[in-house]
Amino acid sequence: MTFSYNSSREIVCYSATMVTCDGIWAKGNPLHYSLPLFLIQLMLVIVATRVFVFILKPIHQPRVLAEMLGGIILGPSVLGRNKRFSEAVFPLRSVIMIETMANVGLLYFMFLVGVGMDASAIKLIGKKAATVAIAGMVLPFAIGTIFSFFFIKLNETDTTSGAYVIFLGVVISVTAFPVLARILAELKLANTEIGKVALSAALINDVLSWLLLALSFTMIENAKPSLSSLIVLLSSVVFVALNIFAVRPLISWIIRSNPEGQPFSDFHICMILAGVMVSGLITDAIGTHSIFGAFVFGLTIPNGPLGHTLVERLEDFISGLFLPLFFATSGLKTDLGLIIGVKRWVVLILIVIASCIGKILGTLAVAVSYQMSITEGVVLGLLMNAKGLVEFVVLNIGKDHKVLNEESFASMVVITILMTGIIVPVISFIYKPSRTFISYKRRTVQMTRNDAEFRVLVCVHTPKNVPTIINFLEASNPTKNSPICIYVLNLVELTGLASALLIVHSPGKSNRSASNRAQAQTDHIINAFENYEQHASHISVQPLTAISPFSTMHEDVCNLAQDKRVSFIIIPFHKIRTIDGQMEITNAAFRSVNRNVLNSAPCSVGILVDRGLDSSNPFSTDDMSHNVALLFFGGADDREALSYAWRMSEHPGVSLTVMRFVAREEAMHHQHHDINSSEAKSVTVETGKDKEKHLDDKFIHWFRMSHVDDDSVVYVEKEVNNGEQTVAAIRSMGGVHDLFIVGRGRGMISSLTAGLTDWSECPELGAIGDLLASSDFVATASVLVVQQYVGEELELEADMLETLDNMVVTNKQ
Repeated sequence: MTFSYNSSREIVCYSATMVTCDGIWAKGNPLHYSLPLFLIQLMLVIVATRVFVFILKPIHQPRVLAEMLGGIILGPSVLGRNKRFSEAVFPLRSVIMIETMANVGLLYFMFLVGVGMDASAIKLIGKKAATVAIAGMVLPFAIGTIFSFFFIKLNETDTTSGAYVIFLGVVISVTAFPVLARILAELKLANTEIGKVALSAALINDVLSWLLLALSFTMIENAKPSLSSLIVLLSSVVFVALNIFAVRPLISWIIRSNPEGQPFSDFHICMILAGVMVSGLITDAIGTHSIFGAFVFGLTIPNGPLGHTLVERLEDFISGLFLPLFFATSGLKTDLGLIIGVKRWVVLILIVIASCIGKILGTLAVAVSYQMSITEGVVLGLLMNAKGLVEFVVLNIGKDHKVLNEESFASMVVITILMTGIIVPVISFIYKPSRTFISYKRRTVQMTRNDAEFRVLVCVHTPKNVPTIINFLEASNPTKNSPICIYVLNLVELTGLASALLIVHSPGKSNRSASNRAQAQTDHIINAFENYEQHASHISVQPLTAISPFSTMHEDVCNLAQDKRVSFIIIPFHKIRTIDGQMEITNAAFRSVNRNVLNSAPCSVGILVDRGLDSSNPFSTDDMSHNVALLFFGGADDREALSYAWRMSEHPGVSLTVMRFVAREEAMHHQHHDINSSEAKSVTVETGKDKEKHLDDKFIHWFRMSHVDDDSVVYVEKEVNNGEQTVAAIRSMGGVHDLFIVGRGRGMISSLTAGLTDWSECPELGAIGDLLASSDFVATASVLVVQQYVGEELELEADMLETLDNMVVTNKQ
């Protein structure tokens, strides 16, 4: 290239070696070299993004907003206004590098979106969801088109008005499936009826948006319909067909040829990752965007072990590192300073409101026609306003191809952020899903009739919990008149997945060739309970898996218990017995989950301390033999514990010993002295204690009457003075029992347990439960610590006494 000597034009030359710096000691500036500059940019993007993630987390905003706001902060709207900062950290010469890497990350993220989207699920989507999806797109699309002619400024020389209209329609009317999944998970609505409809509708919406996007790609490249436009469209159809009929069978063959239970080879994984780039290259060459090829290629990966492996290997790296880079580049292009004047911002807000209203009206009409309430219809419309990746891809392409100028681009970014940002706060304000639950009285074992189905929710932390839980459930006496319906909830920590999930497993469809540890454990747990259901009588099992953070895992447990109307929740203790007999912590986070469940449960709860409740054959009633001890001190929790032991005592293989601890005369005199010397309000408390004692006496009386001629049930009263004598009495029971059942003893202050709480390691077990579960306790029996649910409808003594009468009558029959 030659230049005139007299030319005053500035010439900038780049050395081929300006990739890495020679070092600051050689007086080299890292910001003048491409690699160090890119690393600094990437670091700033990640820091800015994580700061906004932290800020927005309390209000449950999706991460896409944090990533966009991080880019806006770094861009010309805030920090970029400082020319020294922008020229040093984000100079014009670095644009190609950062946008290239951002698009590589986008390419692989869209591949992961395709992998995680079950294309076959579209066939199962009902008419309601399809109607909601279409109705939710048509009206906003029309509103966006009308407003666009008053709001967006087109270049005078621009001839791509058709593509421009489609762009605006997609941005305003589309629903982002991945973002919606995260929002539903944060609001704990993913497994409600409204959540399922929203997700199904969003899936259809996503497919329609990709079709519109592909059409707009063609119209951008070809301003007027021509033969080349038709060729681009036909080439895209051929590419999709090639993936369906050639690529997918090849990948299915790879899955089948992989040895069962073995991880996929690095060769296969590398070939698939290379296939992502090949797909992107093909679609870019034929005239559509490269991400379209990556997305279609991802859809060809069948759901199963290969998909799990790909997500496990790529998710954290792509979503945590390179995807924020794409959103940040969008923010770097956004200059909010171009949106000048109050009038301009008012119009922006009006477009957001009009678009949301259009979405709501469209979905509300469908929701009402399907007998959904108006509130649910409004919430469904708000959920369908979720925006995400597709919208920002559309905006970036529109800006790059001059369909949108800088002011229009900034305005549409603001619209997208506002439409997504208002969803969670508004829904949290107007919609309380707990109000829709039908109240039910049988939330405790005590209130459950012996001739009715007994519903239990069993939580499982690890496969080690399974044997003891199965043996315990079999000892709970499932019968023809009172079958046990078991909901098994496998609790899995959310690590790197797009959103929290509650997975309902179909019988016989577990993943037998699991390629990662979490999936293998899930399959082991499901197979164990399915095997138990096949061999046991009067048992039905529904396995589920909850994937969520430990901090909100209890909400999944409690919501499921409420939804399934169970009477009892069984949760494993966070410690497990080792070979040498000590109690070892499996995961400290399980303890916080258990505590949260105890505080929030809509029914009674039992913490099962696993110390080996074994049986030679848990599926055979003849072989089962358990010696169970019930320690009764009084109070609602102890009565609930006795109710469960009462149920177990009806099992022919269970021998039950009920030991009631009563105070000697010295203890009674001490309590009487305390009453006389206390304030008036203490007398009220004592009156409450007298009422509790009256209920305890009646309950024990009915229990003894129903087991007068039952040799397998032994009732003993033990007189003690203090906690020390109580411990001695429990130790004297010896090691003949393999299960202790005790009440947690909430709110009970008794001289019988005085001093025991001073050395308590796990207060959630109560004084006696903590003693029995400690490594120092002589007997190595499993322990069930029971907490009774207390609600408004259970506070009526008449209801409880009526239930007791029914239990006695049933047992006599």
